[in-house]
Amino acid sequence: MSERSATPGGLEATDRAILRELARDGRCSFTDLAERVGLSVSAVHQRVRRLEQRGALQGYTAKVDGDQIGLPLTAFISLTPIDPAAPDDYPQRLEHLPEIESCYSVAGDESYILQVRVTSPLGLEELLRQIREAAKVSTRTTVVLSTPFEHRPPAI
Repeated sequence: MSERSATPGGLEATDRAILRELARDGRCSFTDLAERVGLSVSAVHQRVRRLEQRGALQGYTAKVDGDQIGLPLTAFISLTPIDPAAPDDYPQRLEHLPEIESCYSVAGDESYILQVRVTSPLGLEELLRQIREAAKVSTRTTVVLSTPFEHRPPAI
């Protein structure tokens, strides 16, 4: 497979290298990125713009330390419908709760798993009450004790 040929996922190897570098350091300058992947700055800029346009590169974010911003408690909350015939609109019912960082639709006994960050166990208890009330679900909660790593870049 040549450098220009598509790899799994439909991306050229050079585009994958660009994505890999940006996933590691989203603040990387075009000059540094060009040096890392062996292209000119203008070619890298053009490829990044194309990756953004096709949706392979969806944005640039800052990683925030929950402890430093007063949200030290992370938990995963599994949602199970009380009424299996109820509409599957839980994400819409819960999107107003800012403590919910992520919502995953999953296979298995539960329908969704939420990742949340709160100020305290009391904050978690209040959030659970709000979730149950808004979504009419039963919940199962797993509290995170420590996080050896998270937000790892994908294996591109």
